[in-house]
Amino acid sequence: MFFIIQPLTSEVAGRGFHATVPGMPENDLWKALSPAARSALATRDYSTKMIEARELVGQSPIPGVEVFHRRIFQQRYRGHFGEFGRRGEGLLGKIGMWPNQWATALMYSGTSKGFHIHPPHIPEGTTPEAWFQRLFVQEPENYALRPYPLEQWDCMFFISGIAEMFLIDERAGMPRKKVRFIIEGDDMPGPNNVGVVIPAGVAHAIRCASSKDLIMVYGTSTTFVPENEGRIEHAIETPLAPPDWEAYWKRDEA
Repeated sequence: MFFIIQPLTSEVAGRGFHATVPGMPENDLWKALSPAARSALATRDYSTKMIEARELVGQSPIPGVEVFHRRIFQQRYRGHFGEFGRRGEGLLGKIGMWPNQWATALMYSGTSKGFHIHPPHIPEGTTPEAWFQRLFVQEPENYALRPYPLEQWDCMFFISGIAEMFLIDERAGMPRKKVRFIIEGDDMPGPNNVGVVIPAGVAHAIRCASSKDLIMVYGTSTTFVPENEGRIEHAIETPLAPPDWEAYWKRDEA
């Protein structure tokens, strides 16, 4: 006895794979379940392609955002060693940014940090739209124009675990570009070991995307001021079950 295994077609892969039983109509596949359970079923979409950090290196997917490779040195039987940056060298040296404060953060598995954003500094005598055009369109390589001491730019590194990062450009007059990608920590050596520079005015969120806790280190161009951290869509940080889980759980309690 043998089985023939055929590859999924793009159509099937796009809507999610499900098996059929010989002699049973496809639309009756779940007839053995209760009507309530059948109405709650959905097939998983396997067609979504997740972007990885290595695909964004050197591209500046959003003006001012930088994704750059890091080298991690593995020490057999001991652990690993990785550099964040050397002052005046590498990408941070090129753009003229060096953090004034360093901090660490740990995110437990299954948690997220909701979108937050830092306010850009706009010089007197100009508008936000004109200023951003000058900084990122007309003179994008004139890094000396950037007011790092007056607004918070972040530079993030991930030490352990897997992060999914979300970035949205919310600066006035700039196209609302969005990007989300996977970053792997130093404990998973490879091309997805990167550092990420995030400008003021770009909303960002992080999700712990594995069963391991996520450990990160980040430097900021200014020191921490709570008033400079605007929170957007951060309800996901509350330790509550998702609403659809609660609705399904309580369905027969009415």
